[in-house]
Amino acid sequence: MPEDAGVEGLQDVVARLGGDDVVAVLEEAAQIGLWAQQVQLVASGVIATRSSREAGHSGLAQSRGHRTPAALVQEITGTTKGEAARVVRVGTDLIAPAPVPDAAATANDTPGATPDVAWWEPLRGALHANTISSAAYDAIRRGLGEPPEAGEELSDEARTGFAESSREAWRQAAEQLVGEASERTVEELAQAARTVRDLLDPEGAEARFLARFEKRSFRRWKDADGLNRASLILDDEGAAFLDSVENAALRPRRGGPRFVDPEEKRDADALVEDARTNDQLSYDLFMDILRAGVLADPAAVYGTRQAGVRLVQVIDPMGSPFPVGHTEDGLTALPAAAIDQNICNTGTVDVTIDACGNPLDVGREQRLFTSRQRIGLAIRDGGCRWKGCDLPASYCEAHHIDEWDRDGGRTDIDRGILLCRFHHMNLHHGGWRITRSGKNDFELHPPGGKPPILLSPRAALTVAWAGIDPPPPRFRPTAA
Repeated sequence: MPEDAGVEGLQDVVARLGGDDVVAVLEEAAQIGLWAQQVQLVASGVIATRSSREAGHSGLAQSRGHRTPAALVQEITGTTKGEAARVVRVGTDLIAPAPVPDAAATANDTPGATPDVAWWEPLRGALHANTISSAAYDAIRRGLGEPPEAGEELSDEARTGFAESSREAWRQAAEQLVGEASERTVEELAQAARTVRDLLDPEGAEARFLARFEKRSFRRWKDADGLNRASLILDDEGAAFLDSVENAALRPRRGGPRFVDPEEKRDADALVEDARTNDQLSYDLFMDILRAGVLADPAAVYGTRQAGVRLVQVIDPMGSPFPVGHTEDGLTALPAAAIDQNICNTGTVDVTIDACGNPLDVGREQRLFTSRQRIGLAIRDGGCRWKGCDLPASYCEAHHIDEWDRDGGRTDIDRGILLCRFHHMNLHHGGWRITRSGKNDFELHPPGGKPPILLSPRAALTVAWAGIDPPPPRFRPTAA
């Protein structure tokens, strides 16, 4: 194609390509974009280092009339403030000099001395190799935060040991999240990183939970046109509950699981045909809830089963609960105190799993998965397992990887997998199939004999089930 053909000529060429060729062109363009992104990140990082406070008005950004390097980057790239700030943040990390071994330890040849390598080095290496995007890097880096510091009352040796153990745990967490970056959306990576951080740092999780709780607020005002407006800042539990309420009512509009009950199916079909937008339906729903109050018949308000938040907490073989749990939908970490408070109101359901999150089987007595089995699937899968899908467990259907009639399939947890409605139908009607050898990871086989895609479990769940090996410090050590 001639270089001067322009956008219209490019459109004509691409429009004539077949489906596979169009996808290949996009993949090539994405790869080129990653390399261009590297240049942009490095340049932004250099601009940031040359625009420090110490440089004053002679700094690179300041000398061009900008208060910050992000403002200069925003002007050049035409992006938003948030995007420019992210590019500067990641670029600064990217060009930072690699950590070197401790000079004193090297000189003295101290037994067991290790280089003081930054825990996020796996992230930086993946970004250099174009394995992850800058958005994924930033989501993981910010989500994991920083390892906790040991208490001042500890000896220097104990503090050093704690710091090394924490850094190693964070480094392994970063490696896990990098490994699944190609299978997760950036939003899911960010949530997974936050949940992993809370699981590795239970005391910090409690403090962060309480800090977010203190920021809760509800504010109403009238704008210049007399329109009533509101602003709502939610704490973790409140957000999970509102998600549950809204999902229960709007799930049919958003591609939720199919209904077996005829009456529920009729209601779902009516909701799909409703002329109101999703935002209008959400507003009317919450106004109905406020009017009805706690004494309302759940079906009259939600249109189906009563909404609720299911929490998951790991109990070790000795009967001790882990100090941090998570919501079944969204995998948001919650401290033990919040879980205990909910148990007082709702009770518990016990599910025994192995170190990989696999619950026990129940055999072939019935065709459909039982309610308890679906709980087990939700605990193990955390939502739709299809690559790149982040729909929560409440939006999923249980798929038998062995067909009931053709393969004599058993309704066992280890032969079932959660898929959202779209991907479940796509699998059955599009020539896809899922297999599993023993307790290994599930494999998704595309049509046409293409190589299978490994459906790895979510990192936040693997940390919740079995921790990281070697295990991180679950509680900060105290002085003897």
